[in-house]
Amino acid sequence: MTVAVQPVLRIELWHGLFLLGLWLLMLPFGLLEPMALFLGGLFMGTNFILLSLGIRYVLTPAAEKRRVRTGISLLVLKLVLFLALLSLLFTRVKMDAGSFAVGVTSLLLAIVAERAWAHLRRN
Repeated sequence: MTVAVQPVLRIELWHGLFLLGLWLLMLPFGLLEPMALFLGGLFMGTNFILLSLGIRYVLTPAAEKRRVRTGISLLVLKLVLFLALLSLLFTRVKMDAGSFAVGVTSLLLAIVAERAWAHLRRN
C-alpha cells in the first residue's frame, strides 16, 4: 500500500464509523431513514475513492500514458455515476432528503476527524 492511499483508506474508515454511529444513535428515535443514510454515505464514499484514485493517476509525475488514461477513465466514471444518481433521485426514487444529506455530510466529518487525528499523532 502506498503512502498516498493510506489517508484515503483512513478517511473511509472514519466515514464508515460515523455512518454506523449515526445510525445506531438515531435508530431508537426514528429521526433518520437508514436506507437514505447509507445510500448517501455509499454515494459519497464511492465518489471520494474514484476522485482520489483518478487524480492520483493523472497527476503522478512521469506517469505512463496508460496510467493517465486509467485516471481519466476513473474521473469520467465518477462524473457519470454522480449524474446518474442525481437524475435517479430527482425522477424515480422517493427518499428522505435529510437522511441522504446526513450520509453525504458524514464524509466531510470523516475528513476533519482524520486530519485532526493525524495532527494529534504528529505532536
